[in-house]
Amino acid sequence: MKRFWSVFLVFFFAGLSVNADDKGLSDPNAMPLDKWDVAVKNPGDANELLQAKWNSVANVLKDDKLDTDTKASLIDNMISPVFDFQLMGKLALGKTNWPKFNAAQREKFLSLFVERLKTSYRDKIMLYENQQATFDPAVRSKDNVQIPMTLTCNDQKTVLLYKLRKADKSWKVYDVEIEGVSILLTYRSQFDDILKNGTVEDLLSQLAKPADSKTTPSQS
Repeated sequence: MKRFWSVFLVFFFAGLSVNADDKGLSDPNAMPLDKWDVAVKNPGDANELLQAKWNSVANVLKDDKLDTDTKASLIDNMISPVFDFQLMGKLALGKTNWPKFNAAQREKFLSLFVERLKTSYRDKIMLYENQQATFDPAVRSKDNVQIPMTLTCNDQKTVLLYKLRKADKSWKVYDVEIEGVSILLTYRSQFDDILKNGTVEDLLSQLAKPADSKTTPSQS
């Protein structure tokens, strides 16, 4: 299960990328993406969009000529547009906690939250082992869709559920469940515990600490 979790993080957190100063074999922003990126013929089809982005990520990760930082930056350029980071941060805090933050605190929280996810991604990017992905048809509910996905490796299967919403005429991922466990609800539980006995600044302070700190909220 840990192996599947790590592989999922590679895809999910790829949209969070690396620092702008990180360099790989060459500047990834100057490298054409056509070699790895799978074209999406119909962006309005959530299934096609998700399948294409998964295939694009896999193409980059399987390219032995690229180092880790270059892979991370290339993947970011490919798929970051399909993640709704603002909504992800808001949902991670929850409707009870979000109003407790002023504008400056919200901006700082979102920055630190994305950085935390990015750190998790960078730690696990090299664990990809060519798992096979199968997507089921999207289940629509108003402006949202849910797309089940199954990862298979050595006859072991793990079920994921991608949640997307329509934003600016395109689909964006705002949460993912792994075996029924929501990434964002897991973070919300951690944030609730901190804010129950502390302040907004306490939460921001803990998020600003290194990811390996025992007192820092983390995704295990």
